[in-house]
Amino acid sequence: MTITARIDVDPVPTLTLEGDGPVPSAVRITGRRAAVQADITDQGSGWRASLPLQAARWGGLPRPLPSGEYRLRVEGATGVEAAAVPLTMTPTLRAALADGALVLGPPIDPAYDSGEGQDALERRYATRPAELENAVFFESFYGRNASCNPRAIDRELARVAPSVVRYWSVIDLSVDVPDGAIAVIEGSPDWWRARGSARLLVVNDWLRRRYANRKGQVVLQTWHGTPLKKLALHRPGFDPRRMAAVIREGRRWNVLLAQNPYGARILRKAYAFFRRPVWVEGYPRNDVLITGDAAAARTALGIGADERVILYAPTWRDDREQMVDFLDLSQLARAAGATLLVRGHSRTLLPGSDTHGERVIDVTAYPDISELLLVADALITDYSSVMFDFTATGKPIYFFTPDVEHYRGELRGFYFDLAAHAPGPQARTQDELEDALADVEAPGRYRERYRRWRERFNSRDDGHAAERVVARILDQGFVERG
Repeated sequence: MTITARIDVDPVPTLTLEGDGPVPSAVRITGRRAAVQADITDQGSGWRASLPLQAARWGGLPRPLPSGEYRLRVEGATGVEAAAVPLTMTPTLRAALADGALVLGPPIDPAYDSGEGQDALERRYATRPAELENAVFFESFYGRNASCNPRAIDRELARVAPSVVRYWSVIDLSVDVPDGAIAVIEGSPDWWRARGSARLLVVNDWLRRRYANRKGQVVLQTWHGTPLKKLALHRPGFDPRRMAAVIREGRRWNVLLAQNPYGARILRKAYAFFRRPVWVEGYPRNDVLITGDAAAARTALGIGADERVILYAPTWRDDREQMVDFLDLSQLARAAGATLLVRGHSRTLLPGSDTHGERVIDVTAYPDISELLLVADALITDYSSVMFDFTATGKPIYFFTPDVEHYRGELRGFYFDLAAHAPGPQARTQDELEDALADVEAPGRYRERYRRWRERFNSRDDGHAAERVVARILDQGFVERG
């Protein structure tokens, strides 16, 4: 069977297939983090399948599909060969089909994909002498989502200073930015212009693409967690190039935000004894843990109000791209009598694929982990900084650390002995973890440790961190209230 294919643009970008054989039982495209099933119509002498290149998740509005490769499957037919579709640009994405693979990308002119194209944009926008704009350029986890401390600061800034323009750096238009913000796709002319003209940049990780501060620009580095695992200059192994990069990066920041005094001390030292201001104000992303309502997030996730929810959120490993697979997740959900939310680290979002299983929901692509922490009745983690955020809720936490010797001794190293201070049970095997979750007395045995932990790490997580940070931004004139 030979199938013709084309990309239709209106009303939304759609892959349209037409065949002259038997009507397929199903037609779908499947990617790592999204899938779409076609509407099929029998046209008598043939059939047509329409696959909109967008999808709605978590109760939100339809968004363009994430960039990446999708496999085209035509079920109930044999010998299928779909005609190729050359690169097609639409307002929301670009697409090409060849050999049964649909490749989607952001809607950027391919001329800008090259090093020469990016060099030309850098020269045009990053070094121009134009006046700075009363705007903020936000970026979270390299544009993979619009979350974390930058998002919480965005929301407060929009509330108290709505005239300030807010740009969000995104890898593609599948990323949903906050209401009223302007999405700018990384590497596009608009992205270079926004980053080069905004008076304030609010980021939670390193700046990239040869960023250099223009006169008058301010960079607020919020970072993305209180560190247990060693980072920057403290990472194992001597690497002169890494050291030089760390020093260069730290010099780009004007202000560093820390969740607590411990985090401030570590970050200062790890980034070459950072000598500029460090604001110890708690984490804005944790305000919702104190003031928020979990009902809306539970509805978006399809979870009942009375259903027990456990969040499993392991950190990433330097020696693998995808999320760790130490647990039988469906078995864990059954043993715990709970819905298990599985959240991979942001670095596993693009290379990884969604996990599937009974009572298992992969939420790696969920827009903001803070809402997941709010929903969860308990957290399972390993060495992730999410431990320092979740304890602001006072809810039980469990540690699953089957590779602790390898991680601590070879991959990263720790700043303190987790075993001696952990505010919850620790397990090395799945059986041990299931036993700990079933032990209703376990949280009580860690009550005093939990209290000391919160005193040390959560004293400023009071629901008002974003207010304090934005007040300082405005008081110091980083942007004008208007």
